Amino acid sequence: MFQSFEVTARPEQGPPRLAALRAELSREGLDGFLVPRADAHQGEYVAPRDERLSWLTGFTGSAGFCAVLKNSAGVFIDGRYRTQVKRQVADLFTAVPWPEVQLGSWLKEQLPQGGKIGFDPWLHAASQIKTLTQELAGTAIELVQCDNLIDRIWEDQPAPPMNPVLPHALDYAGEPGAQKCDRLARGLCEAGQTAALITLPDSIMWLLNIRGADIARNPVAHGFAILHDDARVDLFMATEKLHQIGDHLPASVTCHEPNEFLPAVAALKGNVAVDTNSLPQSVADTLGDNLVAVGDPCALPKARKNAAEIAGSAAAHLRDGAAVVELLCWLDAQAPGSITEMEVATRLENLRRRDPALRDISFETISGTGENGAVMHYRVTEESDSRLEAGHLLVLDSGGQYLDGTTDITRTIAIGTPGQDECAAFTRVLQGMIAMSRLRWPKGLAGRDIEAVGRMPLWLAGQDFNHGLGHGVGAYLSVHEGPQRLSRVSTVPLEPGMILSNEPGYYREGAFGIRIENLLVVEPAPALDTSDPERDMLCWRGLTYAPIDRRLIVKEMLTDAERDWLNAYHAETAAKLGPDVSSAAQSWLDDVTKAI
Repeated sequence: MFQSFEVTARPEQGPPRLAALRAELSREGLDGFLVPRADAHQGEYVAPRDERLSWLTGFTGSAGFCAVLKNSAGVFIDGRYRTQVKRQVADLFTAVPWPEVQLGSWLKEQLPQGGKIGFDPWLHAASQIKTLTQELAGTAIELVQCDNLIDRIWEDQPAPPMNPVLPHALDYAGEPGAQKCDRLARGLCEAGQTAALITLPDSIMWLLNIRGADIARNPVAHGFAILHDDARVDLFMATEKLHQIGDHLPASVTCHEPNEFLPAVAALKGNVAVDTNSLPQSVADTLGDNLVAVGDPCALPKARKNAAEIAGSAAAHLRDGAAVVELLCWLDAQAPGSITEMEVATRLENLRRRDPALRDISFETISGTGENGAVMHYRVTEESDSRLEAGHLLVLDSGGQYLDGTTDITRTIAIGTPGQDECAAFTRVLQGMIAMSRLRWPKGLAGRDIEAVGRMPLWLAGQDFNHGLGHGVGAYLSVHEGPQRLSRVSTVPLEPGMILSNEPGYYREGAFGIRIENLLVVEPAPALDTSDPERDMLCWRGLTYAPIDRRLIVKEMLTDAERDWLNAYHAETAAKLGPDVSSAAQSWLDDVTKAI
Protein backbone atom coordinates (compact mmCIF):
# COMPACT_ATOMS: atom_id res chain seq x y z
CA MET A 1 0.00 0.00 0.00
CA PHE A 2 1.11 3.53 -0.75
CA GLN A 3 -1.25 4.86 1.91
CA SER A 4 -0.69 4.29 5.58
CA PHE A 5 -3.49 4.48 8.13
CA GLU A 6 -1.34 4.70 11.22
CA VAL A 7 -1.77 7.56 13.67
CA THR A 8 1.20 9.87 13.09
CA ALA A 9 0.54 12.47 15.77
CA ARG A 10 -1.50 12.63 18.97
CA PRO A 11 -2.74 15.64 20.98
CA GLU A 12 -1.22 14.28 24.20
CA GLN A 13 2.29 14.42 22.68
CA GLY A 14 2.07 18.19 22.34
CA PRO A 15 2.34 19.41 25.96
CA PRO A 16 5.67 17.71 26.86
CA ARG A 17 7.19 18.75 23.55
CA LEU A 18 5.94 22.30 24.04
CA ALA A 19 7.57 22.32 27.49
CA ALA A 20 10.86 21.11 26.00
CA LEU A 21 10.74 23.84 23.37
CA ARG A 22 10.07 26.50 25.99
CA ALA A 23 13.11 25.27 27.92
CA GLU A 24 15.17 25.92 24.80
CA LEU A 25 13.68 29.39 24.54
CA SER A 26 14.92 30.18 28.02
CA ARG A 27 18.40 28.86 27.27
CA GLU A 28 18.57 31.01 24.13
CA GLY A 29 17.18 34.13 25.81
CA LEU A 30 14.22 34.18 23.41
CA ASP A 31 10.60 35.06 24.07
CA GLY A 32 9.23 33.01 21.20
CA PHE A 33 9.98 30.74 18.24
CA LEU A 34 8.19 30.26 14.93
CA VAL A 35 7.49 26.73 13.72
CA PRO A 36 6.36 26.65 10.07
CA ARG A 37 4.96 23.79 8.04
CA ALA A 38 7.49 24.50 5.27
CA ASP A 39 10.90 23.01 4.56
CA ALA A 40 13.92 24.78 3.03
CA HIS A 41 12.39 24.42 -0.44
CA GLN A 42 9.12 26.10 0.57
CA GLY A 43 6.89 23.55 -1.13
CA GLU A 44 3.48 22.60 0.22
CA TYR A 45 4.42 19.01 0.99
CA VAL A 46 7.34 18.00 3.19
CA ALA A 47 9.38 14.90 3.98
CA PRO A 48 9.06 13.17 7.39
CA ARG A 49 12.21 14.96 8.59
CA ASP A 50 10.51 18.30 8.09
CA GLU A 51 7.19 17.51 9.81
CA ARG A 52 8.14 19.83 12.66
CA LEU A 53 4.71 21.45 12.97
CA SER A 54 2.97 18.09 13.20
CA TRP A 55 5.58 16.71 15.63
CA LEU A 56 5.15 19.65 17.99
CA THR A 57 1.41 20.28 17.84
CA GLY A 58 -0.26 17.17 16.40
CA PHE A 59 -1.76 19.21 13.55
CA THR A 60 -1.19 17.37 10.24
CA GLY A 61 -2.66 19.81 7.71
CA SER A 62 -0.67 20.85 4.67
CA ALA A 63 -0.65 24.57 5.55
CA GLY A 64 -0.21 26.51 8.76
CA PHE A 65 2.36 27.41 11.39
CA CYS A 66 2.78 27.74 15.14
CA ALA A 67 4.05 30.73 17.11
CA VAL A 68 5.32 29.50 20.49
CA LEU A 69 5.70 32.08 23.27
CA LYS A 70 6.47 31.60 26.95
CA ASN A 71 2.82 31.70 27.96
CA SER A 72 0.90 31.00 24.75
CA ALA A 73 1.16 28.96 21.56
CA GLY A 74 -0.95 29.87 18.55
CA VAL A 75 -1.57 27.39 15.74
CA PHE A 76 -2.44 29.46 12.67
CA ILE A 77 -4.74 27.64 10.24
CA ASP A 78 -6.89 28.69 7.29
CA GLY A 79 -10.54 27.84 6.64
CA ARG A 80 -9.83 24.34 5.38
CA TYR A 81 -8.60 23.17 8.78
CA ARG A 82 -10.91 24.85 11.32
CA THR A 83 -12.63 21.53 12.12
CA GLN A 84 -9.55 19.34 11.81
CA VAL A 85 -7.41 21.37 14.22
CA LYS A 86 -9.98 20.91 17.01
CA ARG A 87 -9.47 17.16 16.81
CA GLN A 88 -5.70 17.18 16.62
CA VAL A 89 -4.16 19.66 19.07
CA ALA A 90 -4.11 19.79 22.87
CA ASP A 91 -5.77 22.60 24.81
CA LEU A 92 -2.39 24.23 25.51
CA PHE A 93 -2.40 25.31 21.86
CA THR A 94 -4.81 27.97 20.63
CA ALA A 95 -6.20 27.76 17.11
CA VAL A 96 -5.84 31.14 15.39
CA PRO A 97 -7.97 31.85 12.27
CA TRP A 98 -5.51 32.83 9.56
CA PRO A 99 -5.25 34.94 7.41
CA GLU A 100 -8.04 36.84 9.18
CA VAL A 101 -5.60 37.24 12.09
CA GLN A 102 -2.09 38.07 10.90
CA LEU A 103 0.97 36.90 12.81
CA GLY A 104 2.23 40.45 13.37
CA SER A 105 -1.04 41.56 14.95
CA TRP A 106 -1.15 38.49 17.16
CA LEU A 107 2.42 39.00 18.36
CA LYS A 108 1.76 42.64 19.18
CA GLU A 109 -1.27 41.64 21.25
CA GLN A 110 0.60 38.87 23.04
CA LEU A 111 3.83 40.84 23.63
CA PRO A 112 2.83 44.48 24.29
CA GLN A 113 6.16 45.07 26.06
CA GLY A 114 8.15 43.53 23.22
CA GLY A 115 10.41 40.49 23.02
CA LYS A 116 12.76 38.44 20.86
CA ILE A 117 11.19 35.98 18.40
CA GLY A 118 13.51 33.34 16.97
CA PHE A 119 13.15 31.76 13.55
CA ASP A 120 15.14 29.41 11.33
CA PRO A 121 16.07 31.50 8.24
CA TRP A 122 16.08 28.39 6.03
CA LEU A 123 12.42 27.64 6.77
CA HIS A 124 10.86 31.06 6.13
CA ALA A 125 10.52 32.71 2.74
CA ALA A 126 12.03 36.15 2.27
CA SER A 127 8.63 37.69 1.56
CA GLN A 128 7.21 36.30 4.81
CA ILE A 129 10.00 37.82 6.89
CA LYS A 130 9.74 41.13 5.06
CA THR A 131 5.99 41.32 5.70
CA LEU A 132 6.36 40.37 9.34
CA THR A 133 9.18 42.88 9.84
CA GLN A 134 6.97 45.63 8.41
CA GLU A 135 4.06 44.60 10.64
CA LEU A 136 6.29 44.79 13.71
CA ALA A 137 7.88 48.14 12.81
CA GLY A 138 7.70 50.61 15.66
CA THR A 139 7.31 47.92 18.32
CA ALA A 140 9.85 46.41 20.70
CA ILE A 141 9.41 42.97 19.12
CA GLU A 142 12.61 41.79 17.43
CA LEU A 143 13.00 38.93 14.93
CA VAL A 144 16.14 36.89 15.60
CA GLN A 145 17.66 34.33 13.24
CA CYS A 146 18.74 31.21 15.11
CA ASP A 147 19.29 27.47 14.86
CA ASN A 148 16.20 25.33 14.59
CA LEU A 149 15.08 24.68 18.14
CA ILE A 150 12.74 21.85 17.15
CA ASP A 151 15.66 19.91 15.67
CA ARG A 152 17.45 20.18 19.01
CA ILE A 153 14.70 18.45 20.95
CA TRP A 154 13.40 16.00 18.30
CA GLU A 155 15.49 13.02 19.36
CA ASP A 156 14.28 10.52 16.73
CA GLN A 157 13.98 12.99 13.86
CA PRO A 158 14.18 11.11 10.53
CA ALA A 159 17.18 11.55 8.26
CA PRO A 160 16.96 13.70 5.11
CA PRO A 161 15.48 11.74 2.17
CA MET A 162 18.02 10.36 -0.32
CA ASN A 163 15.87 8.64 -2.93
CA PRO A 164 17.04 8.17 -6.53
CA VAL A 165 16.27 10.64 -9.31
CA LEU A 166 14.98 9.14 -12.56
CA PRO A 167 14.62 10.46 -16.13
CA HIS A 168 11.23 11.72 -17.24
CA ALA A 169 10.80 10.52 -20.83
CA LEU A 170 10.53 13.05 -23.64
CA ASP A 171 7.33 11.36 -24.84
CA TYR A 172 5.71 12.54 -21.61
CA ALA A 173 7.57 15.84 -21.17
CA GLY A 174 6.99 17.04 -24.74
CA GLU A 175 10.09 19.29 -24.78
CA PRO A 176 13.78 18.50 -24.15
CA GLY A 177 15.31 19.89 -20.99
CA ALA A 178 18.03 21.68 -22.93
CA GLN A 179 15.39 23.46 -24.99
CA LYS A 180 13.59 24.59 -21.84
CA CYS A 181 16.86 25.95 -20.42
CA ASP A 182 17.55 27.85 -23.64
CA ARG A 183 14.05 29.29 -23.71
CA LEU A 184 14.16 30.50 -20.14
CA ALA A 185 17.73 31.82 -20.49
CA ARG A 186 16.61 34.02 -23.39
CA GLY A 187 13.98 35.47 -21.10
CA LEU A 188 16.66 36.28 -18.52
CA CYS A 189 18.75 38.07 -21.14
CA GLU A 190 15.78 40.08 -22.37
CA ALA A 191 15.05 41.16 -18.78
CA GLY A 192 18.67 42.12 -18.08
CA GLN A 193 19.15 39.35 -15.53
CA THR A 194 22.32 37.26 -15.24
CA ALA A 195 20.79 34.27 -13.48
CA ALA A 196 17.75 32.88 -11.68
CA LEU A 197 17.61 30.93 -8.43
CA ILE A 198 15.23 27.97 -8.47
CA THR A 199 14.32 26.59 -5.06
CA LEU A 200 11.02 24.79 -5.66
CA PRO A 201 11.64 21.08 -6.32
CA ASP A 202 8.85 20.73 -8.88
CA SER A 203 10.32 23.60 -10.92
CA ILE A 204 13.70 21.85 -11.04
CA MET A 205 12.02 18.56 -12.00
CA TRP A 206 10.12 20.24 -14.81
CA LEU A 207 13.11 22.19 -16.13
CA LEU A 208 15.46 19.21 -16.37
CA ASN A 209 12.87 16.51 -17.20
CA ILE A 210 13.61 14.44 -14.13
CA ARG A 211 11.48 13.06 -11.31
CA GLY A 212 12.30 12.08 -7.74
CA ALA A 213 10.85 10.44 -4.66
CA ASP A 214 11.96 12.55 -1.70
CA ILE A 215 8.38 13.44 -0.76
CA ALA A 216 5.61 10.86 -0.62
CA ARG A 217 2.89 11.33 -3.26
CA ASN A 218 4.97 13.94 -5.10
CA PRO A 219 7.58 12.82 -7.68
CA VAL A 220 10.17 15.43 -6.72
CA ALA A 221 13.71 15.49 -5.33
CA HIS A 222 15.13 18.05 -2.94
CA GLY A 223 17.72 20.36 -4.42
CA PHE A 224 18.49 23.87 -5.59
CA ALA A 225 19.44 25.19 -9.01
CA ILE A 226 20.93 28.27 -10.63
CA LEU A 227 19.94 28.96 -14.23
CA HIS A 228 22.40 31.31 -15.94
CA ASP A 229 21.67 33.66 -18.82
CA ASP A 230 23.76 31.47 -21.16
CA ALA A 231 21.51 28.44 -20.39
CA ARG A 232 24.05 26.79 -18.07
CA VAL A 233 22.52 25.21 -14.99
CA ASP A 234 24.22 24.51 -11.68
CA LEU A 235 22.30 21.75 -9.90
CA PHE A 236 22.87 21.37 -6.16
CA MET A 237 21.72 17.90 -5.19
CA ALA A 238 23.25 15.03 -3.23
CA THR A 239 25.36 12.89 -5.55
CA GLU A 240 23.88 9.67 -4.21
CA LYS A 241 20.49 10.66 -5.64
CA LEU A 242 21.87 10.96 -9.19
CA HIS A 243 23.42 7.53 -9.78
CA GLN A 244 20.53 6.34 -11.97
CA ILE A 245 20.21 9.46 -14.10
CA GLY A 246 22.99 8.49 -16.53
CA ASP A 247 23.51 11.00 -19.32
CA HIS A 248 19.89 12.20 -19.24
CA LEU A 249 20.71 15.66 -17.92
CA PRO A 250 21.52 18.31 -20.57
CA ALA A 251 25.23 18.81 -21.21
CA SER A 252 24.89 22.34 -19.85
CA VAL A 253 24.08 21.03 -16.34
CA THR A 254 26.85 20.82 -13.73
CA CYS A 255 26.10 18.91 -10.54
CA HIS A 256 27.29 20.03 -7.10
CA GLU A 257 26.75 18.96 -3.50
CA PRO A 258 24.05 20.95 -1.63
CA ASN A 259 26.57 22.60 0.71
CA GLU A 260 28.07 24.39 -2.30
CA PHE A 261 24.85 26.30 -2.99
CA LEU A 262 25.34 29.33 -0.72
CA PRO A 263 28.95 29.94 -1.83
CA ALA A 264 27.77 29.80 -5.45
CA VAL A 265 24.98 32.28 -4.68
CA ALA A 266 27.45 34.62 -3.01
CA ALA A 267 29.61 34.59 -6.14
CA LEU A 268 26.81 35.66 -8.49
CA LYS A 269 27.04 39.07 -10.15
CA GLY A 270 24.41 41.35 -11.65
CA ASN A 271 20.64 41.08 -11.32
CA VAL A 272 19.53 37.64 -10.10
CA ALA A 273 15.87 36.68 -10.52
CA VAL A 274 14.18 35.06 -7.53
CA ASP A 275 10.74 34.24 -6.21
CA THR A 276 10.73 35.78 -2.75
CA ASN A 277 7.63 33.73 -1.88
CA SER A 278 9.75 30.56 -2.03
CA LEU A 279 13.31 31.84 -1.50
CA PRO A 280 14.58 31.06 2.02
CA GLN A 281 15.58 34.12 4.01
CA SER A 282 19.07 32.64 4.44
CA VAL A 283 19.55 32.61 0.66
CA ALA A 284 18.13 36.13 0.31
CA ASP A 285 20.64 37.37 2.89
CA THR A 286 23.47 35.76 0.92
CA LEU A 287 22.31 37.24 -2.37
CA GLY A 288 22.00 40.75 -0.95
CA ASP A 289 21.46 43.66 -3.31
CA ASN A 290 21.66 41.43 -6.41
CA LEU A 291 18.18 40.09 -5.65
CA VAL A 292 15.43 40.93 -8.14
CA ALA A 293 11.99 39.74 -7.04
CA VAL A 294 10.34 38.74 -10.33
CA GLY A 295 9.15 35.22 -9.58
CA ASP A 296 10.19 31.70 -10.46
CA PRO A 297 10.98 31.64 -14.22
CA CYS A 298 9.70 28.04 -14.43
CA ALA A 299 6.30 28.70 -12.87
CA LEU A 300 4.26 29.91 -15.84
CA PRO A 301 5.97 27.74 -18.50
CA LYS A 302 5.38 24.71 -16.27
CA ALA A 303 1.74 25.69 -15.79
CA ARG A 304 1.13 26.03 -19.54
CA LYS A 305 1.05 22.34 -20.43
CA ASN A 306 2.19 21.44 -23.93
CA ALA A 307 0.32 19.07 -26.26
CA ALA A 308 2.17 15.97 -25.02
CA GLU A 309 1.48 16.79 -21.38
CA ILE A 310 -2.21 17.45 -22.04
CA ALA A 311 -2.56 14.24 -24.06
CA GLY A 312 -0.82 12.28 -21.32
CA SER A 313 -3.03 13.79 -18.64
CA ALA A 314 -6.18 13.01 -20.64
CA ALA A 315 -5.09 9.39 -21.09
CA ALA A 316 -4.21 9.01 -17.42
CA HIS A 317 -7.62 10.37 -16.43
CA LEU A 318 -9.44 7.80 -18.55
CA ARG A 319 -7.57 4.90 -16.95
CA ASP A 320 -8.02 6.48 -13.53
CA GLY A 321 -11.71 6.97 -14.20
CA ALA A 322 -12.08 3.27 -15.02
CA ALA A 323 -10.60 2.41 -11.61
CA VAL A 324 -13.02 4.81 -9.91
CA VAL A 325 -15.98 3.22 -11.74
CA GLU A 326 -14.92 -0.23 -10.55
CA LEU A 327 -14.77 1.11 -6.99
CA LEU A 328 -18.16 2.84 -7.17
CA CYS A 329 -19.77 -0.28 -8.66
CA TRP A 330 -18.38 -2.39 -5.80
CA LEU A 331 -19.40 0.22 -3.22
CA ASP A 332 -22.98 0.25 -4.47
CA ALA A 333 -23.24 -3.49 -3.85
CA GLN A 334 -22.23 -3.24 -0.18
CA ALA A 335 -24.90 -3.11 2.49
CA PRO A 336 -24.87 -0.01 4.73
CA GLY A 337 -22.83 -0.66 7.86
CA SER A 338 -20.83 -3.49 6.30
CA ILE A 339 -17.65 -1.65 5.25
CA THR A 340 -15.41 1.11 6.58
CA GLU A 341 -13.59 4.18 5.28
CA MET A 342 -10.27 2.32 5.27
CA GLU A 343 -11.70 -0.53 3.21
CA VAL A 344 -12.89 1.95 0.58
CA ALA A 345 -9.49 3.68 0.39
CA THR A 346 -7.63 0.37 0.27
CA ARG A 347 -9.80 -1.10 -2.47
CA LEU A 348 -9.53 2.06 -4.59
CA GLU A 349 -5.75 2.08 -4.32
CA ASN A 350 -5.58 -1.59 -5.28
CA LEU A 351 -7.73 -0.89 -8.33
CA ARG A 352 -5.42 1.94 -9.37
CA ARG A 353 -2.37 -0.27 -8.84
CA ARG A 354 -3.49 -2.52 -11.68
CA ASP A 355 -2.17 0.20 -14.01
CA PRO A 356 1.57 -0.34 -14.65
CA ALA A 357 2.01 3.41 -15.21
CA LEU A 358 0.97 4.19 -11.61
CA ARG A 359 3.89 5.34 -9.48
CA ASP A 360 2.02 6.50 -6.36
CA ILE A 361 -1.26 8.00 -5.24
CA SER A 362 -1.22 11.77 -5.66
CA PHE A 363 -2.19 12.43 -2.01
CA GLU A 364 -3.56 10.52 0.95
CA THR A 365 -7.06 9.41 -0.06
CA ILE A 366 -9.78 11.33 1.75
CA SER A 367 -12.44 8.76 2.61
CA GLY A 368 -14.76 10.44 5.08
CA THR A 369 -18.24 9.23 5.98
CA GLY A 370 -20.90 11.05 7.98
CA GLU A 371 -19.43 13.79 10.16
CA ASN A 372 -15.89 12.88 9.03
CA GLY A 373 -16.86 14.15 5.58
CA ALA A 374 -17.14 17.65 7.06
CA VAL A 375 -13.37 17.60 7.78
CA MET A 376 -12.17 18.94 4.44
CA HIS A 377 -8.77 17.21 4.49
CA TYR A 378 -9.78 14.24 6.63
CA ARG A 379 -7.23 11.46 6.87
CA VAL A 380 -8.66 8.14 8.01
CA THR A 381 -6.56 6.23 10.57
CA GLU A 382 -6.84 2.90 12.31
CA GLU A 383 -8.37 4.78 15.24
CA SER A 384 -10.79 7.04 13.35
CA ASP A 385 -11.93 4.42 10.81
CA SER A 386 -15.75 4.58 10.66
CA ARG A 387 -18.42 2.43 9.11
CA LEU A 388 -20.47 3.70 6.19
CA GLU A 389 -23.92 3.72 7.78
CA ALA A 390 -27.35 4.19 6.22
CA GLY A 391 -28.08 7.87 5.64
CA HIS A 392 -24.41 8.85 5.50
CA LEU A 393 -22.68 10.71 2.72
CA LEU A 394 -19.19 9.50 1.80
CA VAL A 395 -16.71 12.13 0.56
CA LEU A 396 -14.12 10.28 -1.54
CA ASP A 397 -11.28 12.53 -2.74
CA SER A 398 -8.36 10.72 -4.35
CA GLY A 399 -5.91 10.64 -7.22
CA GLY A 400 -2.97 8.91 -8.83
CA GLN A 401 0.54 9.78 -9.95
CA TYR A 402 0.94 8.15 -13.36
CA LEU A 403 3.95 8.46 -15.65
CA ASP A 404 1.78 10.39 -18.09
CA GLY A 405 -0.28 12.53 -15.72
CA THR A 406 -1.54 13.44 -12.26
CA THR A 407 -5.19 12.91 -11.35
CA ASP A 408 -7.43 14.32 -8.61
CA ILE A 409 -11.12 13.47 -8.39
CA THR A 410 -13.79 13.82 -5.71
CA ARG A 411 -17.16 12.16 -5.62
CA THR A 412 -19.77 12.27 -2.86
CA ILE A 413 -21.75 9.05 -2.58
CA ALA A 414 -25.05 8.35 -0.84
CA ILE A 415 -25.04 5.41 1.58
CA GLY A 416 -28.59 4.19 1.82
CA THR A 417 -31.28 6.86 1.56
CA PRO A 418 -29.96 10.43 1.87
CA GLY A 419 -31.76 13.22 3.74
CA GLN A 420 -33.50 16.19 2.13
CA ASP A 421 -30.97 18.74 3.42
CA GLU A 422 -28.11 16.68 2.07
CA CYS A 423 -29.72 16.36 -1.35
CA ALA A 424 -30.52 20.07 -1.60
CA ALA A 425 -26.98 21.04 -0.64
CA PHE A 426 -25.51 18.45 -3.02
CA THR A 427 -27.60 19.84 -5.87
CA ARG A 428 -26.35 23.37 -5.21
CA VAL A 429 -22.75 22.13 -5.19
CA LEU A 430 -23.42 20.32 -8.48
CA GLN A 431 -24.95 23.47 -9.97
CA GLY A 432 -21.81 25.42 -9.07
CA MET A 433 -19.60 22.74 -10.58
CA ILE A 434 -21.67 22.73 -13.78
CA ALA A 435 -21.67 26.53 -13.99
CA MET A 436 -17.87 26.64 -13.88
CA SER A 437 -17.57 23.75 -16.36
CA ARG A 438 -19.78 25.58 -18.89
CA LEU A 439 -18.11 28.96 -18.44
CA ARG A 440 -16.59 31.01 -21.25
CA TRP A 441 -14.61 34.08 -20.22
CA PRO A 442 -12.53 36.86 -21.82
CA LYS A 443 -8.83 36.17 -22.14
CA GLY A 444 -6.81 37.94 -19.44
CA LEU A 445 -9.05 37.15 -16.47
CA ALA A 446 -7.58 35.52 -13.38
CA GLY A 447 -9.02 32.94 -11.03
CA ARG A 448 -10.34 35.63 -8.67
CA ASP A 449 -12.39 37.10 -11.53
CA ILE A 450 -14.42 33.97 -12.22
CA GLU A 451 -14.30 31.91 -9.00
CA ALA A 452 -17.63 33.24 -7.72
CA VAL A 453 -19.44 31.51 -10.60
CA GLY A 454 -18.94 28.18 -8.83
CA ARG A 455 -20.23 29.55 -5.51
CA MET A 456 -23.33 31.40 -6.67
CA PRO A 457 -25.90 28.58 -6.19
CA LEU A 458 -24.70 28.16 -2.60
CA TRP A 459 -24.58 31.90 -1.98
CA LEU A 460 -28.20 32.24 -3.09
CA ALA A 461 -29.08 29.82 -0.28
CA GLY A 462 -26.91 31.63 2.29
CA GLN A 463 -24.23 28.92 2.17
CA ASP A 464 -20.54 28.75 1.23
CA PHE A 465 -17.34 26.75 1.77
CA ASN A 466 -13.96 27.68 3.24
CA HIS A 467 -11.57 26.59 0.49
CA GLY A 468 -10.75 27.79 -2.98
CA LEU A 469 -12.82 26.60 -5.90
CA GLY A 470 -9.78 25.06 -7.57
CA HIS A 471 -6.03 24.61 -7.67
CA GLY A 472 -3.50 24.04 -10.42
CA VAL A 473 -2.35 20.48 -11.13
CA GLY A 474 1.01 19.34 -12.49
CA ALA A 475 1.90 16.89 -15.26
CA TYR A 476 3.18 13.91 -13.25
CA LEU A 477 4.23 16.47 -10.67
CA SER A 478 2.61 18.08 -7.64
CA VAL A 479 -1.14 17.68 -7.39
CA HIS A 480 -1.25 21.25 -6.03
CA GLU A 481 0.61 23.43 -8.52
CA GLY A 482 0.91 27.19 -8.79
CA PRO A 483 0.62 29.88 -9.79
CA GLN A 484 -2.79 29.22 -11.37
CA ARG A 485 -5.74 28.92 -8.99
CA LEU A 486 -9.48 29.38 -8.91
CA SER A 487 -9.38 31.52 -5.80
CA ARG A 488 -10.49 34.97 -4.72
CA VAL A 489 -6.82 35.81 -4.01
CA SER A 490 -5.40 34.60 -7.35
CA THR A 491 -4.31 37.36 -9.74
CA VAL A 492 -2.56 35.13 -12.32
CA PRO A 493 -4.41 35.24 -15.67
CA LEU A 494 -5.61 31.86 -16.86
CA GLU A 495 -3.96 30.69 -20.08
CA PRO A 496 -4.42 27.81 -22.52
CA GLY A 497 -2.77 24.62 -21.30
CA MET A 498 -3.29 25.31 -17.60
CA ILE A 499 -4.91 22.43 -15.72
CA LEU A 500 -7.06 23.28 -12.70
CA SER A 501 -9.50 21.54 -10.42
CA ASN A 502 -13.16 22.56 -10.20
CA GLU A 503 -14.30 21.49 -6.73
CA PRO A 504 -17.09 23.35 -4.97
CA GLY A 505 -18.28 21.84 -1.70
CA TYR A 506 -20.41 22.25 1.38
CA TYR A 507 -19.61 21.17 4.93
CA ARG A 508 -21.86 21.00 7.98
CA GLU A 509 -19.69 20.35 11.02
CA GLY A 510 -20.79 17.31 13.01
CA ALA A 511 -23.15 16.16 10.27
CA PHE A 512 -21.89 15.71 6.69
CA GLY A 513 -19.67 16.99 3.93
CA ILE A 514 -20.08 17.33 0.16
CA ARG A 515 -17.54 17.92 -2.60
CA ILE A 516 -17.58 17.25 -6.34
CA GLU A 517 -14.32 17.65 -8.26
CA ASN A 518 -13.26 17.36 -11.88
CA LEU A 519 -10.04 18.53 -13.50
CA LEU A 520 -10.27 20.92 -16.44
CA VAL A 521 -7.79 22.30 -18.97
CA VAL A 522 -7.98 25.84 -20.34
CA GLU A 523 -8.49 26.12 -24.11
CA PRO A 524 -9.34 28.87 -26.62
CA ALA A 525 -13.11 29.03 -26.92
CA PRO A 526 -14.59 28.36 -30.36
CA ALA A 527 -16.35 31.34 -31.87
CA LEU A 528 -20.12 31.63 -31.61
CA ASP A 529 -22.50 33.30 -34.01
CA THR A 530 -22.88 36.04 -31.44
CA SER A 531 -19.17 36.42 -30.62
CA ASP A 532 -17.42 39.78 -30.88
CA PRO A 533 -14.78 39.20 -33.56
CA GLU A 534 -12.14 41.24 -31.71
CA ARG A 535 -12.66 39.53 -28.31
CA ASP A 536 -10.64 36.40 -27.51
CA MET A 537 -12.45 34.01 -25.21
CA LEU A 538 -11.33 30.98 -23.24
CA CYS A 539 -13.19 27.91 -22.03
CA TRP A 540 -12.66 24.57 -20.32
CA ARG A 541 -12.21 21.06 -21.66
CA GLY A 542 -12.96 18.34 -19.14
CA LEU A 543 -10.35 15.72 -18.25
CA THR A 544 -12.14 13.80 -15.47
CA TYR A 545 -14.78 11.18 -16.19
CA ALA A 546 -16.75 9.34 -13.51
CA PRO A 547 -20.47 9.26 -12.72
CA ILE A 548 -22.04 11.76 -10.34
CA ASP A 549 -24.44 10.23 -7.83
CA ARG A 550 -27.93 10.93 -9.21
CA ARG A 551 -29.55 9.73 -5.96
CA LEU A 552 -28.39 12.98 -4.36
CA ILE A 553 -29.79 15.28 -7.07
CA VAL A 554 -33.02 17.18 -6.59
CA LYS A 555 -34.00 17.15 -10.25
CA GLU A 556 -36.53 19.95 -9.88
CA MET A 557 -33.76 22.33 -8.82
CA LEU A 558 -31.86 21.91 -12.10
CA THR A 559 -32.40 24.20 -15.05
CA ASP A 560 -32.79 22.72 -18.52
CA ALA A 561 -29.23 23.76 -19.36
CA GLU A 562 -27.86 22.11 -16.22
CA ARG A 563 -29.80 18.95 -16.92
CA ASP A 564 -28.53 18.88 -20.51
CA TRP A 565 -24.93 19.31 -19.33
CA LEU A 566 -25.25 16.48 -16.80
CA ASN A 567 -26.86 14.12 -19.29
CA ALA A 568 -24.21 14.87 -21.92
CA TYR A 569 -21.42 14.41 -19.34
CA HIS A 570 -22.82 11.07 -18.24
CA ALA A 571 -23.26 9.87 -21.82
CA GLU A 572 -19.65 10.77 -22.56
CA THR A 573 -18.49 9.09 -19.35
CA ALA A 574 -20.24 5.85 -20.27
CA ALA A 575 -18.86 5.94 -23.81
CA LYS A 576 -15.27 6.66 -22.76
CA LEU A 577 -15.00 4.35 -19.75
CA GLY A 578 -17.38 1.51 -20.60
CA PRO A 579 -14.97 -0.40 -22.86
CA ASP A 580 -12.25 -0.39 -20.18
CA VAL A 581 -14.17 -1.73 -17.16
CA SER A 582 -15.42 -5.18 -16.22
CA SER A 583 -18.74 -6.41 -17.56
CA ALA A 584 -20.37 -5.96 -14.15
CA ALA A 585 -19.02 -2.41 -13.85
CA GLN A 586 -20.11 -1.65 -17.41
CA SER A 587 -23.69 -2.71 -16.67
CA TRP A 588 -23.65 -0.62 -13.49
CA LEU A 589 -22.17 2.35 -15.38
CA ASP A 590 -24.82 2.17 -18.09
CA ASP A 591 -27.51 2.28 -15.40
CA VAL A 592 -26.15 5.17 -13.30
CA THR A 593 -25.45 7.37 -16.32
CA LYS A 594 -28.94 7.22 -17.81
CA ALA A 595 -30.41 10.59 -18.68
CA ILE A 596 -32.52 12.33 -16.08
